Amino acid sequence: MPRYEGPATTTPSHMPARQPFKLPKVNVALFLLTLLTTTMAGAYMAGADVSLSDPRSFANLAPGLSFSIPLMLILGSHEIGHYIFSRRYGVSATLPYFIPLPLLPFPPFPGIGTLGAFILMRSPARTRRAMFDIGAAGPWAGMAIALPAVIIGLKLSQVTPLDTSQGGLQLGNSMLFWGISRVMLGVDPNSVNVNLHPIAFAGWLGLFVTTLNLLPVGQLDGGHVIYALFGGRRHRVISRVALLACLLMVLIPYVFRTDFWGGWLFWFVLLLFLGLGHPSTVDAETPLTGTRRWAAWATIVLFIVTFSQVPFSFEPPTQRPKGQIYNAILHTPAVDRGVAHRLVFGG
Repeated sequence: MPRYEGPATTTPSHMPARQPFKLPKVNVALFLLTLLTTTMAGAYMAGADVSLSDPRSFANLAPGLSFSIPLMLILGSHEIGHYIFSRRYGVSATLPYFIPLPLLPFPPFPGIGTLGAFILMRSPARTRRAMFDIGAAGPWAGMAIALPAVIIGLKLSQVTPLDTSQGGLQLGNSMLFWGISRVMLGVDPNSVNVNLHPIAFAGWLGLFVTTLNLLPVGQLDGGHVIYALFGGRRHRVISRVALLACLLMVLIPYVFRTDFWGGWLFWFVLLLFLGLGHPSTVDAETPLTGTRRWAAWATIVLFIVTFSQVPFSFEPPTQRPKGQIYNAILHTPAVDRGVAHRLVFGG
């Protein structure tokens, strides 16, 4: 059969009948519950006492909105980007399902109130170009909110003299976040502490979510991009290499006694469970060309500049962290509880 070089839109013979738009109750309930748990997390980091077991404590939620609103906008924009392009190409897809996460009862980090969000695609894309548009729309839509959040949040953050004696949770530093910090703060971020504003923390999480979604494995967003750019055979090879890299990012630092993030081991197991394959599009042969091919490579670059090998690690008190860049004291009243909720952002 000859390759079809026409537009990536679906033809009526291939396009499923459009379903009337309706707002499912489950999606709405999960959204509202996740908004509550992320606001509780933000309020807790701001020093407020909130608990699901005590509805009266909900009066203390207001300080958490500066964290929950930008975070929910980032997650929502990411998934709505997928949803809009799915509908554009006649692919049956659900509205976003948000995943709430109640506050964890142990220090030093109470959680961020959510495990993210996702949509379900119920029918295949017709072309690789359509698959690329659907897969890449989410990360770029999320970045459109995350970048302003980082910029605004850093502008609102407080710079203080360097002091790492208290230790805390280290957040890894990507090339993109370091560059924005250097410009917005106007100083070398390695030489100061930054009391990070909750908006900036939400933006950092947006960059982290972008990285995870763009892992070039299976049916993650990065897997969609790799499939659209290189085809099914190379996608299988790249997926296996990326999966092995998740394992090696734990094993190699462990052997050499350097810093590592144990979460990569969790992702290794999770990706094995989810599978490394990718469903074939109806037209699996027509490659990306022109602007879309450049956009696919730009999406790969986006993954590289937002990537951090050790996104989370804990530094004990009185020990200066290697490559330390930021301190973010988000919860100064926690001293009353015997817990210093202090985030140390490092390289």
